[in-house]
Amino acid sequence: MTARRCSELSSEAGESLAATATSAESWLLVEVPGSWPRDVSAEGSLAAAAHDVVTSWLERTPRSRLLFIRRPGRKSRRSLAFVIHASETTTEVRRLELSGAADLEDVDLACDGQRIDQAIVLVCGHGTRDACCALRGVAVHGALASALEDEELWISSHHGGHRFAANVLILPLGLHLGRLEPDAAAVVVRDALSGRIELERYRGRTSYPPPAQAAERVVRETLGLDRVADLHLAGIEGKVVRFRGPDGSEYDVVVEELVGPAVPASCGAEPEPQKGFGARMA
Repeated sequence: MTARRCSELSSEAGESLAATATSAESWLLVEVPGSWPRDVSAEGSLAAAAHDVVTSWLERTPRSRLLFIRRPGRKSRRSLAFVIHASETTTEVRRLELSGAADLEDVDLACDGQRIDQAIVLVCGHGTRDACCALRGVAVHGALASALEDEELWISSHHGGHRFAANVLILPLGLHLGRLEPDAAAVVVRDALSGRIELERYRGRTSYPPPAQAAERVVRETLGLDRVADLHLAGIEGKVVRFRGPDGSEYDVVVEELVGPAVPASCGAEPEPQKGFGARMA
Protein backbone atom coordinates (compact mmCIF):
# COMPACT_ATOMS: atom_id res chain seq x y z
CA MET A 1 0.00 0.00 0.00
CA THR A 2 1.41 3.37 -1.04
CA ALA A 3 1.99 5.79 1.83
CA ARG A 4 -0.12 8.92 1.74
CA ARG A 5 1.69 12.20 1.06
CA CYS A 6 1.85 14.79 3.83
CA SER A 7 0.28 17.46 1.60
CA GLU A 8 -2.73 15.23 0.92
CA LEU A 9 -3.22 14.45 4.60
CA SER A 10 -2.94 18.11 5.64
CA SER A 11 -5.48 19.22 3.05
CA GLU A 12 -7.93 16.42 3.87
CA ALA A 13 -7.67 17.22 7.59
CA GLY A 14 -8.71 20.81 6.87
CA GLU A 15 -5.49 22.29 8.26
CA SER A 16 -5.60 26.04 7.71
CA LEU A 17 -2.93 27.81 5.69
CA ALA A 18 -3.36 30.94 7.83
CA ALA A 19 -0.32 31.99 9.89
CA THR A 20 1.95 29.26 8.49
CA ALA A 21 4.31 31.50 6.52
CA THR A 22 8.01 31.40 7.21
CA SER A 23 8.99 34.41 9.31
CA ALA A 24 12.05 36.26 7.96
CA GLU A 25 12.99 39.70 6.68
CA SER A 26 16.37 39.10 5.01
CA TRP A 27 17.06 36.43 2.42
CA LEU A 28 20.20 35.22 0.70
CA LEU A 29 19.55 33.30 -2.51
CA VAL A 30 22.49 31.45 -4.06
CA GLU A 31 22.34 29.75 -7.46
CA VAL A 32 23.59 26.18 -7.04
CA PRO A 33 22.81 23.84 -9.98
CA GLY A 34 22.17 20.15 -9.46
CA SER A 35 20.85 18.34 -6.40
CA TRP A 36 21.10 19.85 -2.94
CA PRO A 37 21.73 18.33 0.49
CA ARG A 38 18.85 18.13 2.91
CA ASP A 39 20.16 21.15 4.85
CA VAL A 40 21.68 23.74 2.52
CA SER A 41 23.14 25.68 5.44
CA ALA A 42 25.12 22.70 6.72
CA GLU A 43 28.90 22.57 6.47
CA GLY A 44 29.90 21.07 3.14
CA SER A 45 26.95 22.45 1.17
CA LEU A 46 29.26 25.22 -0.10
CA ALA A 47 33.04 25.51 -0.37
CA ALA A 48 34.50 26.10 3.09
CA ALA A 49 35.43 29.78 2.66
CA ALA A 50 32.08 30.62 1.04
CA HIS A 51 30.25 28.72 3.78
CA ASP A 52 32.05 30.81 6.41
CA VAL A 53 31.01 34.06 4.71
CA VAL A 54 27.38 32.95 4.46
CA THR A 55 27.28 31.67 8.04
CA SER A 56 28.73 34.96 9.30
CA TRP A 57 26.09 36.93 7.39
CA LEU A 58 23.30 34.76 8.79
CA GLU A 59 24.60 35.21 12.33
CA ARG A 60 24.91 39.00 11.96
CA THR A 61 21.60 39.53 10.17
CA PRO A 62 18.43 39.27 12.28
CA ARG A 63 15.61 37.12 10.91
CA SER A 64 17.63 35.92 7.92
CA ARG A 65 17.37 32.80 5.75
CA LEU A 66 19.58 31.10 3.17
CA LEU A 67 18.04 29.43 0.13
CA PHE A 68 19.67 27.66 -2.79
CA ILE A 69 18.07 28.34 -6.16
CA ARG A 70 18.26 26.89 -9.66
CA ARG A 71 16.39 27.16 -12.94
CA PRO A 72 16.48 24.06 -15.15
CA GLY A 73 17.68 24.87 -18.65
CA ARG A 74 19.10 28.27 -17.73
CA LYS A 75 22.21 28.85 -19.85
CA SER A 76 24.69 31.33 -18.46
CA ARG A 77 28.40 31.35 -17.75
CA ARG A 78 27.74 33.35 -14.61
CA SER A 79 25.99 32.20 -11.46
CA LEU A 80 23.78 34.58 -9.54
CA ALA A 81 23.08 35.40 -5.94
CA PHE A 82 20.51 37.79 -4.53
CA VAL A 83 20.51 39.57 -1.19
CA ILE A 84 16.97 40.64 -0.37
CA HIS A 85 15.52 42.76 2.41
CA ALA A 86 11.77 42.23 2.69
CA SER A 87 10.25 44.07 5.62
CA GLU A 88 6.75 45.52 5.53
CA THR A 89 7.98 49.09 5.04
CA THR A 90 11.29 48.76 3.16
CA THR A 91 12.46 46.42 0.42
CA GLU A 92 15.69 45.96 -1.47
CA VAL A 93 16.99 43.42 -3.96
CA ARG A 94 20.72 43.27 -4.73
CA ARG A 95 21.98 41.08 -7.58
CA LEU A 96 25.46 39.61 -7.61
CA GLU A 97 27.15 37.91 -10.56
CA LEU A 98 29.57 35.12 -9.68
CA SER A 99 31.62 32.61 -11.61
CA GLY A 100 30.29 30.09 -9.10
CA ALA A 101 29.00 29.86 -5.54
CA ALA A 102 32.59 29.60 -4.26
CA ASP A 103 33.06 33.27 -5.22
CA LEU A 104 30.98 34.22 -2.19
CA GLU A 105 34.20 34.12 -0.17
CA ASP A 106 35.17 37.42 -1.84
CA VAL A 107 31.80 39.14 -1.41
CA ASP A 108 30.62 41.58 1.25
CA LEU A 109 27.02 40.46 1.59
CA ALA A 110 26.17 43.58 3.61
CA CYS A 111 26.65 45.94 0.67
CA ASP A 112 27.91 44.33 -2.55
CA GLY A 113 25.70 43.83 -5.57
CA GLN A 114 23.62 45.89 -7.98
CA ARG A 115 20.28 47.13 -6.74
CA ILE A 116 17.52 46.01 -9.07
CA ASP A 117 13.81 46.67 -9.28
CA GLN A 118 12.66 43.10 -9.79
CA ALA A 119 10.52 40.56 -8.00
CA ILE A 120 11.77 37.05 -7.36
CA VAL A 121 9.36 34.09 -7.45
CA LEU A 122 10.57 30.99 -5.63
CA VAL A 123 8.87 27.61 -5.97
CA CYS A 124 10.06 25.07 -3.44
CA GLY A 125 11.22 21.95 -5.26
CA HIS A 126 13.61 20.55 -2.66
CA GLY A 127 13.20 16.85 -3.36
CA THR A 128 15.93 15.66 -0.98
CA ARG A 129 13.99 17.36 1.83
CA ASP A 130 10.46 16.21 0.98
CA ALA A 131 8.77 14.34 -1.87
CA CYS A 132 5.72 16.66 -1.95
CA CYS A 133 7.93 19.64 -2.72
CA ALA A 134 9.57 17.77 -5.58
CA LEU A 135 6.33 16.46 -7.09
CA ARG A 136 4.06 19.45 -6.62
CA GLY A 137 6.66 22.19 -6.73
CA VAL A 138 8.30 21.12 -9.97
CA ALA A 139 4.88 20.92 -11.65
CA VAL A 140 4.00 24.46 -10.56
CA HIS A 141 7.40 25.74 -11.66
CA GLY A 142 6.76 24.24 -15.09
CA ALA A 143 3.39 25.96 -15.29
CA LEU A 144 5.00 29.32 -14.48
CA ALA A 145 8.10 28.99 -16.67
CA SER A 146 6.59 30.55 -19.79
CA ALA A 147 4.97 33.41 -17.87
CA LEU A 148 8.03 34.75 -16.03
CA GLU A 149 11.50 35.89 -17.05
CA ASP A 150 14.69 33.86 -16.70
CA GLU A 151 15.91 35.62 -13.54
CA GLU A 152 12.43 36.13 -12.10
CA LEU A 153 11.42 32.49 -11.49
CA TRP A 154 13.47 29.88 -9.64
CA ILE A 155 13.14 26.49 -8.01
CA SER A 156 14.32 26.93 -4.43
CA SER A 157 15.38 24.86 -1.47
CA HIS A 158 13.06 24.37 1.48
CA HIS A 159 11.40 27.54 2.76
CA GLY A 160 9.05 25.93 5.25
CA GLY A 161 5.89 23.81 5.29
CA HIS A 162 6.27 20.66 3.18
CA ARG A 163 2.67 19.71 3.86
CA PHE A 164 1.43 22.89 2.16
CA ALA A 165 3.10 22.12 -1.19
CA ALA A 166 3.25 23.51 -3.71
CA ASN A 167 4.75 26.47 -1.86
CA VAL A 168 5.57 29.73 -3.60
CA LEU A 169 7.40 32.69 -2.09
CA ILE A 170 7.16 36.17 -3.65
CA LEU A 171 10.06 38.47 -2.74
CA PRO A 172 10.59 41.24 -1.78
CA LEU A 173 6.87 41.58 -0.97
CA GLY A 174 7.28 38.61 1.34
CA LEU A 175 4.07 36.83 0.33
CA HIS A 176 4.02 33.12 1.10
CA LEU A 177 1.51 31.04 -0.86
CA GLY A 178 0.59 27.39 -0.41
CA ARG A 179 -1.35 24.55 -2.04
CA LEU A 180 -0.86 26.06 -5.48
CA GLU A 181 -1.84 23.88 -8.39
CA PRO A 182 -0.41 24.16 -11.90
CA ASP A 183 -3.65 25.28 -13.54
CA ALA A 184 -4.12 28.18 -11.13
CA ALA A 185 -0.49 29.12 -10.51
CA ALA A 186 -0.04 31.72 -13.26
CA VAL A 187 -3.11 33.74 -12.26
CA VAL A 188 -2.41 33.60 -8.51
CA VAL A 189 1.25 34.57 -8.93
CA ARG A 190 0.47 37.32 -11.42
CA ASP A 191 -2.01 38.81 -8.97
CA ALA A 192 0.53 38.56 -6.14
CA LEU A 193 3.16 40.35 -8.22
CA SER A 194 0.67 43.16 -8.79
CA GLY A 195 0.06 43.41 -5.04
CA ARG A 196 -3.21 41.45 -4.77
CA ILE A 197 -3.55 38.50 -2.38
CA GLU A 198 -5.73 35.46 -3.00
CA LEU A 199 -6.61 34.56 0.58
CA GLU A 200 -7.53 30.97 -0.24
CA ARG A 201 -3.87 30.23 -0.98
CA TYR A 202 -2.28 32.76 1.38
CA ARG A 203 -0.04 31.44 4.16
CA GLY A 204 0.92 34.89 5.39
CA ARG A 205 3.45 37.65 5.06
CA THR A 206 7.00 36.65 5.94
CA SER A 207 7.81 39.98 7.59
CA TYR A 208 5.22 39.25 10.32
CA PRO A 209 5.55 36.81 13.22
CA PRO A 210 2.87 34.06 13.22
CA PRO A 211 0.42 35.85 15.59
CA ALA A 212 0.45 38.90 13.33
CA GLN A 213 -0.07 36.65 10.30
CA ALA A 214 -3.17 35.22 11.98
CA ALA A 215 -4.48 38.68 12.84
CA GLU A 216 -3.87 40.00 9.34
CA ARG A 217 -5.88 37.15 7.88
CA VAL A 218 -8.89 37.91 10.10
CA VAL A 219 -8.84 41.63 9.31
CA ARG A 220 -8.62 40.95 5.58
CA GLU A 221 -11.48 38.45 5.68
CA THR A 222 -13.66 40.71 7.83
CA LEU A 223 -13.13 43.88 5.78
CA GLY A 224 -12.73 42.28 2.36
CA LEU A 225 -9.23 43.67 1.79
CA ASP A 226 -7.01 41.95 -0.77
CA ARG A 227 -4.33 44.52 -1.60
CA VAL A 228 -0.95 44.15 0.10
CA ALA A 229 -0.87 47.90 0.77
CA ASP A 230 -4.29 47.89 2.49
CA LEU A 231 -2.92 46.93 5.92
CA HIS A 232 0.03 47.94 8.08
CA LEU A 233 1.08 46.30 11.34
CA ALA A 234 0.66 48.97 14.04
CA GLY A 235 1.75 47.00 17.10
CA ILE A 236 1.63 43.85 19.20
CA GLU A 237 0.77 43.95 22.90
CA GLY A 238 0.48 40.53 24.49
CA LYS A 239 -2.31 38.66 22.72
CA VAL A 240 -3.59 41.78 20.93
CA VAL A 241 -2.34 42.61 17.44
CA ARG A 242 -3.24 45.98 15.95
CA PHE A 243 -3.44 46.72 12.22
CA ARG A 244 -4.00 50.05 10.50
CA GLY A 245 -6.34 50.08 7.51
CA PRO A 246 -6.27 52.12 4.28
CA ASP A 247 -8.28 54.99 5.78
CA GLY A 248 -6.17 55.17 8.94
CA SER A 249 -8.64 53.21 11.08
CA GLU A 250 -7.09 50.76 13.54
CA TYR A 251 -8.28 47.24 14.21
CA ASP A 252 -7.43 45.14 17.27
CA VAL A 253 -7.33 41.37 16.96
CA VAL A 254 -7.03 38.91 19.84
CA VAL A 255 -4.80 35.97 18.91
CA GLU A 256 -4.40 32.73 20.84
CA GLU A 257 -2.35 29.66 20.11
CA LEU A 258 -4.39 26.55 19.32
CA VAL A 259 -3.74 22.89 18.68
CA GLY A 260 -4.47 21.97 15.07
CA PRO A 261 -5.20 18.60 13.45
CA ALA A 262 -2.78 15.71 13.85
CA VAL A 263 -0.98 15.38 10.53
CA PRO A 264 2.60 14.56 9.50
CA ALA A 265 4.80 17.65 9.22
CA SER A 266 6.53 16.03 6.24
CA CYS A 267 6.36 12.83 4.22
CA GLY A 268 7.31 9.81 6.29
CA ALA A 269 6.83 11.55 9.64
CA GLU A 270 4.35 10.37 12.23
CA PRO A 271 1.12 12.39 12.57
CA GLU A 272 1.21 14.89 15.41
CA PRO A 273 -0.93 17.87 16.39
CA GLN A 274 0.25 20.95 14.52
CA LYS A 275 0.39 24.37 16.15
CA GLY A 276 -2.18 26.88 14.91
CA PHE A 277 -3.70 30.19 15.90
CA GLY A 278 -7.20 31.38 16.60
CA ALA A 279 -7.89 35.05 15.95
CA ARG A 280 -10.94 37.27 16.42
CA MET A 281 -11.64 40.97 16.07
CA ALA A 282 -11.65 42.65 19.49
